[in-house]
Amino acid sequence: MSYPPPSMSSGSRSSRRTMEFGRTYVVRPKGRHQATIVWLHGLGDNGSSWSQVLDSLPLPNIKWICPTAPTRPVTLLGGFSCTAWFNVGELSEDGPDDWENLDASAAHIANLLSTEPADVKVGIGGFSMGAATALYSAVCWALGKYGNGYPYPVNLRAVASLSGWLPASRSLRSKIEGSSEAARRAAFLPILLYHGTCDDLVPYNYGERSARCLTSVGFRYLTFKSFDGIGHYTVPREMGDLSNWITARLGLEGSRS
Repeated sequence: MSYPPPSMSSGSRSSRRTMEFGRTYVVRPKGRHQATIVWLHGLGDNGSSWSQVLDSLPLPNIKWICPTAPTRPVTLLGGFSCTAWFNVGELSEDGPDDWENLDASAAHIANLLSTEPADVKVGIGGFSMGAATALYSAVCWALGKYGNGYPYPVNLRAVASLSGWLPASRSLRSKIEGSSEAARRAAFLPILLYHGTCDDLVPYNYGERSARCLTSVGFRYLTFKSFDGIGHYTVPREMGDLSNWITARLGLEGSRS
């Protein structure tokens, strides 16, 4: 079953504009299909590059779905158009954030996961802006709804963020703090945040603050790990640790060496 992407109720021109998502790349499991993870690329990238990286990981029981974000003008880049899960002007606890397109991207991800078999565990991960979108999806799952109030339909089992941040963390924190049910749900979702200490694009302190914010509102099953000397990119050691974390949290079998 698929779900319509949420839309904001305002009558602005931007809210009526529909962004088309790009091509989706799928990496099929090499062993018994136990889990499906949607992996989200960073700003200006596409699903293809990450599908190749994920295909090389020792995780034969995972199906990877790697969508491509819509091409849109990005304020942070002076209005230059590139693939982006949402528009961003600055990294800030207060925003202003593009709630409409955060919701649309979160709904697109949920649609990709909604047709998976009932016995398959599902999760979301990403890098940079993709990681930010994954963390936003985690908050939607805890709240049981998107930012605009539409129900969040997927039962997430794990969320991973590499070099990312939690968009509008102050606002999202207030929403969870106002719901005892959201805090209760948050306690059961494993979340991983990895961040390089020398990241010059999404500074390390944003990852650290995001981890603190999520923990403070009830995401107790959270792991935050720093990688000394690493910038805004991934390294084999980080991907190896990610593989181990996913295997343990999702209870996967048959990882290959």
